[in-house]
Amino acid sequence: MKRVIALTLLCAFVLESAAFAGLGSDKTAYVGGTENQIKDGAEGVSSAKDEKNFVFESKDGKLAIPYDQVNDMEYGQKAGRRLGLALTISPWLLFSKKRKHFLTVGWKDDQAKQHAAVFELGKSIIRTTLATLEARTGKKIEYQDDEARKSGLGGA
Repeated sequence: MKRVIALTLLCAFVLESAAFAGLGSDKTAYVGGTENQIKDGAEGVSSAKDEKNFVFESKDGKLAIPYDQVNDMEYGQKAGRRLGLALTISPWLLFSKKRKHFLTVGWKDDQAKQHAAVFELGKSIIRTTLATLEARTGKKIEYQDDEARKSGLGGA
């Protein structure tokens, strides 16, 4: 009986930690878009520190988006309840939200072909990424709703 209880508790802790382990707070994931060299869902890092390009790097490859070719930027969030976890682990998890942060960037290449990329941003890099992109591109980010605007602007 002790073995069953110990095994059950071990499984619960493993499931709980795996469920909360999503995208790291300082990471970026390429969700999808027109670029073929990077697999959809690839996790890596993004940087707006380069003076000419917004850069995303993962083990699959590197994507550099020239700031002067960016013509569209949009930021939004998707929030969802942890229903599956609440049913299997603890009903208290119904009160927590899992929030994902998405940045869509559109740009034209040298042949005037339109491209798009959707990135999921970790929560600790949202504001700096958005502010830097606005400064470097000279374009304003469109926010999908007021919640996204609050998150992207730091509660403003």
